[in-house]
Amino acid sequence: MKKIYALAALLLFVFLLQKVKSQNISANVCSQSKINHFSKINTGSQKKYGTKSSFRYDLKYHRLDLLFSDINNKYIEGSVTSYFVPLISGFNQISFDLADNMVVDSVIFHQNKLTAYSISNDELIINLETTITQNVLDSISVFYHGVPDANGFGSFEQTTHNGVPVIWTLSEPYGAKDWWPCKQSLTDKIDSSDIYITNPEIYKAAGNGILVSETVSNGMKTTHWRHRHPIAAYLIAIAVTNYSSYSDNVTLTTGENVEVLNYVYPEDLTYAQANTPNVLDVIKLYSDMFIPYPFADEKYGHAQFSWGGGMEHQTMSFMVDFRHFLMAHELAHQWFGDYVTCGSWHDIWLNEGFATYLEGMTNEHNLNDDGVSFDEWKRNKTLNIISQPYGSVYVDDTTDVWRIFSGRLSYDKGAMVLHMLRKYVGDDNFFSGITNYLGDLGNGYARTPDLQFHLEQTYGSSLQEFFDDWYYGEGYPVYNIYYSQNQNKGVTVTINQTQSHNSVDFFNMKIPVKFEGIDTDTVIWFDNNVNGEQFNFNLDFDIVSAKFDPYSDIISGYSVVLKIDTFDKTNRIFVVPNPARENITVTFLEKIIPDKVLIYNSAGKVMKEFSAKKQSSYKFELNISDLPAGLYYVSFYEGRKYVTKKFVKN
Repeated sequence: MKKIYALAALLLFVFLLQKVKSQNISANVCSQSKINHFSKINTGSQKKYGTKSSFRYDLKYHRLDLLFSDINNKYIEGSVTSYFVPLISGFNQISFDLADNMVVDSVIFHQNKLTAYSISNDELIINLETTITQNVLDSISVFYHGVPDANGFGSFEQTTHNGVPVIWTLSEPYGAKDWWPCKQSLTDKIDSSDIYITNPEIYKAAGNGILVSETVSNGMKTTHWRHRHPIAAYLIAIAVTNYSSYSDNVTLTTGENVEVLNYVYPEDLTYAQANTPNVLDVIKLYSDMFIPYPFADEKYGHAQFSWGGGMEHQTMSFMVDFRHFLMAHELAHQWFGDYVTCGSWHDIWLNEGFATYLEGMTNEHNLNDDGVSFDEWKRNKTLNIISQPYGSVYVDDTTDVWRIFSGRLSYDKGAMVLHMLRKYVGDDNFFSGITNYLGDLGNGYARTPDLQFHLEQTYGSSLQEFFDDWYYGEGYPVYNIYYSQNQNKGVTVTINQTQSHNSVDFFNMKIPVKFEGIDTDTVIWFDNNVNGEQFNFNLDFDIVSAKFDPYSDIISGYSVVLKIDTFDKTNRIFVVPNPARENITVTFLEKIIPDKVLIYNSAGKVMKEFSAKKQSSYKFELNISDLPAGLYYVSFYEGRKYVTKKFVKN
C-alpha cells in the first residue's frame, strides 16, 4: 500500500509539473528559441566597444540597399552607407562588424574608392587616407556580397513555407554582422535608417518603419522602408516571400491612430486575420499603463517567418504564429527592449523580464481567454523559479547562452521580481517610476541601476537591499510562520525564514498572510526584516484559518502558516527546499533528540542513514546530492516512535 501511495504522489507531482510547464509555454518558446539561435553564433568575437579608436564614432544614419535576385538561394549583395560623427581627434580609421566570409567589393569615401581595408576576426577595418575632424558629420559606403554563414536558426536564413522560398533575418544578439556591415554596440543606436530591398516582383519584403514605396522595373520590385527612430543594430530586420498583407488599426486614448500591418503566409491568412486583431486591445493596455506606443507615427506590425518563436524587431515583430501570449510578449518588447534597450546582456531581464510580466498582465486585465487567472499565472511562474534552489536574475556569464536566455531566471524570475517591486513600492509609485524610466531613457539603453533609480525616486526610499537580494542574489526564501490569538482577539505572529541559497543571508521582504474568519477575512502585509520577528495586532474576528501569500505575489518555496496553540502533531516537521537537489533542511517546531535518521525511496528501500549524535535540535541539514532523482521519505526515529516526511529529489 505504501508503494501505491508513493507512486500516486509521484504521478501527481509529474502531472502538476507538466501543467506548470504547459502554462509557461511563452517563456519557454522565446527562451528556448533564442538559445537555439544564440548557441549557433560564435560569441568569442564579441568586442569591447570604445577601446579602439576605430570604434570611437557616433552612428547617425544607415542606408541599406539589398538585392535578392533569387530568394531560392541563400545569397545577399548590396551596399550600406553609414553617416557618423568622430568622437576623437585624429580620426583616420573606421571599423564595422562584418563576418570574415563576406566579400567587400569596394569602399567609397568622399566619392573615391579606397583600397586600404581588410576583414579579420569578423571586423572590417578601413583606413580613410585622411583625417576627419572631431564632431563633424561624414559618411562612407561599403559594397559587399556573399553567402551568410549557415548558423542553423541563425541571423540570415533561407527556408521554405508551403513549398515557397522565404528569406528572413534574426540578429539578436551578435548576428547582424553575418549579413551586413554594422556596429553591434549596446551603447550607440542608429538615429535613422532607410532600407531598400530589391527582389523578384512576385514577392513582398517586410522591414522596419514606414512602407514608403514599392516600385517594379524589369521584373524586379524595390521596396523602401523608412525608419526615423533610433534603433539598435540587432533590431534591424528584413524578410522576403510571397506575403499576403492586411492592416488592423487601433486608436489610443491619446487619439493617435496606430496601423498594425501584417505580412503573413497566404496559407495562414484566414487564421491570421482571425487572431491578429486580439493584439489591438493589448496595444491600448500597454499604452495606458506606461506611455503611448512609442512608434505610433510609423506602425506596429507582424511578419511571419519560419522559426520557433517570435523576435521583437522594431515596429515589426517576426512571428511563427499568432497566439495571444506570443503577440503580447513581442509587442511588450516595443517598449522594453526596443524603445529602451538593455545596455548589457547582463541586464537582459530589462528586455525579457518586462515582456514576460506584461504578457501576464493581459491575464490580470482579462485580455487573454486561455482560462488562466493572473494569480494562477504568477503561481506557475513561481513554481518554475523554485524548481532549482539557485540562480540570480543578474546574468553573471554573458558567454553562456543558456544563462542569458534562461526561461527560469531572465524571463520568469525577472517577471516576478518586477511584480514584487510593484507590491513593495505600491502601484502608483511603480507605474510612475516605470513611466519616468521610459520617458528619460527612451530611444537609448538602460542598465539595472537606471531602473532602480527611477523607482527609488517615486518610492522615496532606497531599494538597494531589495535589488541586492532579488536581482544580484540567488535563490528564494522559505517561511515558517506561527500565529496565536488570545480571548481578546489579540494576534501574535512570528515569522521564521530560511534561504535556498547562501548568497542571501536574509530576504528583507514585505510578505502577505490572509486571515480568515467564519464570514470575513483580511490580508495583512508584514514588513519582515529579521529572522524570528514578532508582530502583535488585533483583529475584530476569530481566526479560523490562515494562508501564506494567498494571491501568489512573492517568490517563496513551500512556506507554511500554523496556529501554534492547536497544531497537529503529525505536521510538526517541515522539509525545504522541496523539490531539492543538493541538501534538505528538516525543521521541527520543538526540539527532538533522534536516535537515527533514515531516507527511504518510494519502494521502501533504505537509501541513506544519518547519525543524529543524540543532540537536541530544531533543525537538521541532510546532504542528498548522491541520490537519484525521485520521490523519497525522511524518517526520524526516537526509540519505537518515529515521524516521516516526503520530499522530491531533482
